[in-house]
Amino acid sequence: MTSEVHGHGPEELCETGTQLYARALREGHVPSPDAGEAPCLVAFGLLQPSVEDLGRLEPIAPAVALHRLLRNVEDRVADERRREARLAEMFEPLMRIDGPRTAGTDTPAIRVLSGTERINQALTEAVADATRELLCIQPHAPHSNERHEVAQVLALDRDQALLDRGGRIRTLYQHTTRHLPRVLARYEQLSGDAEARSLDEVTDRLIIVDRAVAFIPANKDGTLALEVSHPALIAYFATTFDRLWRLATPMYPQAVQRPTLNGVTPRQHAIASLLVEGHTDAVIAERLGLNIRTARVHIAKLAATLGSESRAQLGYLIGRSGILEQES
Repeated sequence: MTSEVHGHGPEELCETGTQLYARALREGHVPSPDAGEAPCLVAFGLLQPSVEDLGRLEPIAPAVALHRLLRNVEDRVADERRREARLAEMFEPLMRIDGPRTAGTDTPAIRVLSGTERINQALTEAVADATRELLCIQPHAPHSNERHEVAQVLALDRDQALLDRGGRIRTLYQHTTRHLPRVLARYEQLSGDAEARSLDEVTDRLIIVDRAVAFIPANKDGTLALEVSHPALIAYFATTFDRLWRLATPMYPQAVQRPTLNGVTPRQHAIASLLVEGHTDAVIAERLGLNIRTARVHIAKLAATLGSESRAQLGYLIGRSGILEQES
C-alpha cells in the first residue's frame, strides 16, 4: 500500500483517483472497470472488491484509510531512525581516527565543480558573501543566445548587489571585445565602482572573489571548473591579475584609444610580435581573439605598410623596422 502508482503516493492522490473515491463514498460502490483509470485507489487500499459482487469495488471509510496510511508513515519514520542509528554506529569509530583528513572543519583547498549549473551556483554563493572586490578575466565576449542572456541578467543582478555593498569590480577583456555593444552595455547598466580594461592577449577565464576564492576552467568547453581557496594559489592569481591590469588599456568608464605609430595600428603591432615568434595564422587568430580571415587581412595590411612581398621578408622587415621596440 506504500508503493507509488502513476508516479505519486497516497498523500498526493491524483485528481482522477480523488473523484472516483468520492463517488464511491457517495454511492457505496463503483464498477470494477471504472478503477482502470485510477489503479492507485486499489493499490493504496482505498477501494476493495465487494464480497457480495466481485464486479464492484467498495470504498474503505476515510477515517480507516487515513489511520492505515499514517501508520505506514510512522513505520517508515521508524525505519529511517534505525538507519540513522546504524550509520552513526558505523562512522563513530572512523571519526575517532587521528589523521590529516578526519577533522570535520577540513575544507578542501581545491574543489572540482561539474556542470554549468553547479559552477554558476558556487560562483553566485561566493559573490553573495563578498564585500570587497570581484576580479575577472574574460577572454571572450558573452554569448548572445537566449540561455546565456538569462545567465547574463542573473550575473548583472549578482554584480550590482556587490557594488551596492560597497565592493568593486575589475574586468579584463581582449581588445577584440572592447567595442562590442553588449559588452559596454553591461557596464552602463551597473551603478558603482566598476571598471574594465583590455589587452591583446589575456589568460583563460579567471574569477577571484575577495582574494579569498578563485574559479578557473578545468576543461575546454567550460563544463568543469576548479574552485580554489588555497592562499598561495589565490595570491598567485591575484598578482597575475594586478600585473595584467597595469598593462591593460582602459575601456570603461572612460575609453583610451591606443595610438597608431608609423602607420602600424595596435592590432598590427600585436600580430607583428607573434609573427616574429614564428606562429601560424591560425595560432595568431586564436591568441588575439580573431577569426582567421580577419587575422590575414591585418597581416596583409601590415605587409603593405612595411613594403613586404613575402612572409619570410615580412618577418625580416618587422625586425628591421623597430616597431616591436615601440610602445603600443
